[in-house]
Amino acid sequence: MIKNHRIKFLGLFLLHKFNKRYLAVNLDPVMACNLRCKMCYFTDSDYVKTLKGQFKEEDLELVAKAVFKRALKLQLGCGTEPTLYKNLPQLVELGKAYKVPYISITTNANLLTEEKIEELLKAGLNEFTISLHGVHRESYENFMKKASYEKFQNAFLAFEKLKQSYDFKVRINYTFNKDNFYELKDIFKHYSPNSFDILQIRPIRKIGNTEYNDFDISSLKEDYTELINTLRAISNQNGITLLAPHSLEDLSGKNESSFIFNYTFCYVSPNSFWKEGFNWREESFNSYSKEIGWGKILFKNIFKSKSELKSMSDRLNYEIEFS
Repeated sequence: MIKNHRIKFLGLFLLHKFNKRYLAVNLDPVMACNLRCKMCYFTDSDYVKTLKGQFKEEDLELVAKAVFKRALKLQLGCGTEPTLYKNLPQLVELGKAYKVPYISITTNANLLTEEKIEELLKAGLNEFTISLHGVHRESYENFMKKASYEKFQNAFLAFEKLKQSYDFKVRINYTFNKDNFYELKDIFKHYSPNSFDILQIRPIRKIGNTEYNDFDISSLKEDYTELINTLRAISNQNGITLLAPHSLEDLSGKNESSFIFNYTFCYVSPNSFWKEGFNWREESFNSYSKEIGWGKILFKNIFKSKSELKSMSDRLNYEIEFS
């Protein structure tokens, strides 16, 4: 709601100074994936060779101790598949033990059974973000190689059932290209609106040497707005929140939140923890941020112009429709 970047950084500085939560901790507990989606860097065999490791059980408490007290949100699964990690429910429980307000996982859902979903909900999970690259079976299994359409559908049947007993959100994260975009018109024919709460539409992005590499979506320009408007109307009728760029032209615009994104985003994996040099096994976020003058950096950004704040992030502009 706040547009002025100076006010944003003032808020961050005050939250940091008074030891409040403002970090979005994105944690990959295991560097692996069970699928080989064509729009994902896991189809780059050379890159996959560099992804190794997982957190040991004894390290989880050290991870939590280092940063969870400053986490406003804990996102499990940022670039890999978190359901491959056997201690995932314990990790959720650990987040709740440190009173992290919101915990979510991003997953392809192929390893989720009703039993596993309920186990995560009992541990305190607030949201499932589900990756989807095709509404129809043929395109789904084509773009999401090694995936099972039946297993994916069964996960949503379980979501619908468990929503009767648990309070949690399900977000569909649909990545579109020129070959799977038009299927979106059928999404409510294949997935009950009682099984999910948020539909997020994201255009294909170049994220490495991926098997599918046609990034030109200009051919969709004439039809994009009409289809999105149709989805918006159906979403509103069913109480679904739609997150989608209003038009393809909006994709070239700068999202004002990107100015602070890099200062709230904290990536954690077995091979990386926030910033290079942070010895998370022996020091906390608070002690290391003091060492590097993190508070001073936030304070100085209050007085910088937008042109001086060069963001490394590429955040999309979304038009949000609230039901």
